[in-house]
Amino acid sequence: MDILTLLKAVILGLVEGLTEFAPVSSTGHMIIVDDMWLQSEDFLGKYVANTFKIVIQLGSILAVVVVFKDRFIQMLGLGRLSKKTAESTEGSSRLKLTQVIVGLIPAGVLGVLFEDYIDEHLFSITTVLIGLVVGAVLMIAADLFGPKEAKIETVDQITYKQAFSVGLIQCLSLWPGFSRSGSTISGGVLLGMSHRAAADFTFIMAVPIMAGASAISLLKNWQYFSIEAMPFFIAGFISAFVFALLSIRFFLKLINKIKLMPFAIYRILLVIVIWIVYF
Repeated sequence: MDILTLLKAVILGLVEGLTEFAPVSSTGHMIIVDDMWLQSEDFLGKYVANTFKIVIQLGSILAVVVVFKDRFIQMLGLGRLSKKTAESTEGSSRLKLTQVIVGLIPAGVLGVLFEDYIDEHLFSITTVLIGLVVGAVLMIAADLFGPKEAKIETVDQITYKQAFSVGLIQCLSLWPGFSRSGSTISGGVLLGMSHRAAADFTFIMAVPIMAGASAISLLKNWQYFSIEAMPFFIAGFISAFVFALLSIRFFLKLINKIKLMPFAIYRILLVIVIWIVYF
């Protein structure tokens, strides 16, 4: 595999890493960039190319595990929260693994049932543009109509009912372009969470659901793989991890200050630009 082809993997990893946890749809951006310029399907094949767009998210998952390592260790019962996190939750309940599982159930069930349909019919620029616009509308609604004073300031105050409700809203992200973080953060805000609490819960939930989606896609399309494609996957994985690690930390510091409106405006402007250029 030549350097130019590996560079395409790095570019897709960069796009994935920078956009996975911002509410702008990483899958949508990868489809747009790939279909318009990189065209990985030409040398990987349709099924392997689609799988790459899902599996590359494992790099972003690893970045989340690194950022939230104390939280995952505590939820799994393998240790305690760091002193800083423990002090911020002193006197309150803490997020449990079972709450995360409850939040995962709706999208997990629908994802398994409709995975074939999504792969066959929703991985296109047109469907992504639709998802970007509709998702932007939801984000604008969350900022305009969400409670002025958040009732839930930290992820540790989330109830089982709220976790399940956010999980239901996360089902919207099965449509490429809608954005997992965009839908769940918007849903969390509408349910009374602060933008930061909703973002934290979104990122924690992302680890098992993205890992599961990657595993299913790998198993389903394993027969299409060849050893020649592995360097492409590895380069994309490393690139996604590095850029996701940078973007997560930046986004979590920023989200309570700027909220969702700027991202919604960006999505709408992107759709307009892509529509003009592509169509």
